[in-house]
Amino acid sequence: MRVISGKARGLKLNAPKNDDVRPTTDRVKESLFNMINSYMIDSDILDLFAGTGSLGIECLSRNANKCVFVDKSKESINIIKSNIKKARVENESTVLNLDFKSAINSLALKNEKFDVIFMDPPYYKNMFNDALLAVDENKLLKEDGIIVVEHDTIDKFPNNVGRLYKSREKKYGNTTITFYKVEE
Repeated sequence: MRVISGKARGLKLNAPKNDDVRPTTDRVKESLFNMINSYMIDSDILDLFAGTGSLGIECLSRNANKCVFVDKSKESINIIKSNIKKARVENESTVLNLDFKSAINSLALKNEKFDVIFMDPPYYKNMFNDALLAVDENKLLKEDGIIVVEHDTIDKFPNNVGRLYKSREKKYGNTTITFYKVEE
């Protein structure tokens, strides 16, 4: 697992010792960032279910303004913090050791809004709809922003969740990336 492009290009990131966290593969990450690169410069990023922090760090490496990393696992938080330090992006990073609902509520109370929101929750836990709905209800996504959901290909997603609509879907074997935007 490494940073693909930008200031920290080629940096190898720390990964967990167990299989509880599934970092996004380099192939999927490279394709994903080719699709969303126009969102990166000076953007505000939310990496929910951050795991290793790989996606948020990739954004910061590509000149994102800031990233909020959220994970409820203490082990993941320790890995995220070590990767942030390794990538030298401490000043642009905020790390929250909270479950996604508490984090979303906390961010909403601070009136935070994001250009890109990554969601890569544990597979087979059915947290996607709850997370999408909470993001929409709390208006965390900027009007021209995008939500990127990484999930198992067998999971089917609704075309609409609140004000959000499914704008695109891309399959990579057992992994699918689904994109949501705010309806205009």
